[in-house]
Amino acid sequence: MTNNPALKEYLDTCQTRVDQALNHWLPADTIQPEKLHQAMRYATFNGGKRIRPLLVYATGQALGMEPDKLDGAACAVELIHAYSLVHDDLPAMDDDDLRRGKPTCHKAFDEATAILTGDALQTLAFQVLSRDPTLPQNPEIRLAMLETLTLASGSRGMAGGQALDLDAIGKTLDIAQLENMHIHKTGALIRASVKMATLCAPETSPDTAKKLDHYAKCIGLAFQVQDDILDVESDTETLGKTQGKDQDQDKPTYPALLGLPEAKRRAQELYQEALDSLATLDDKADPLRWLAHYIIQRSH
Repeated sequence: MTNNPALKEYLDTCQTRVDQALNHWLPADTIQPEKLHQAMRYATFNGGKRIRPLLVYATGQALGMEPDKLDGAACAVELIHAYSLVHDDLPAMDDDDLRRGKPTCHKAFDEATAILTGDALQTLAFQVLSRDPTLPQNPEIRLAMLETLTLASGSRGMAGGQALDLDAIGKTLDIAQLENMHIHKTGALIRASVKMATLCAPETSPDTAKKLDHYAKCIGLAFQVQDDILDVESDTETLGKTQGKDQDQDKPTYPALLGLPEAKRRAQELYQEALDSLATLDDKADPLRWLAHYIIQRSH
């Protein structure tokens, strides 16, 4: 996954933490309705990289927080991400058969179960934020975290970005339109991951919070640029999903708009801008720096 031993150790530690939190909150697959609960677990524990929870933990570390105060936020954002992938893969959306090298939820179960799985994962995320005992007890902070995640998930965030994406099929967008689409579709949840961790540390200065948000905006876009590059350069086995799908569906992408060399240059530009945003933070912010590098170097 990465050639950075420090990052690999950090990834392993954080992934174990959030998986334990997810296992706690997800209903057992022996509880009725068993099929729905099996599908929820299938969609959540299917080999995801846990980038968004990692950003929660890394932001918290940069702000001097202990990871056990962030498990609820990390869990909630991953549940939203898992729900979005289940729905994105549906025949009415991207119509994908593979996700992370395994049959997509609607293929492993059925379409109706997949729709209900996404619905249930989404609502569970908000239950976690409202009930998790490790998160700040201040009701104003809890409400701000709920608002952050709802805005990032809805029509002004991820769902709106998906609507723009579907509407853009077969159309030619300029760079501003393409980036606006991905600021919503991919970037909103990444920014929410960083913001929720920042909200857990209310003593954070407005200037630091602003710089962390800009970091998140940059890596959110960089993540999508790299996704588009991999859709051109990688293969189905490495990606764990169908390679070349965007081109086949005539979707606007960074390589299609800018060309592959310029798309790679844009990813590097965004990476450097993200690092610049962290310039005033000390080495506790190193995991954020490592994650920014990983996002533009990853192979899947």
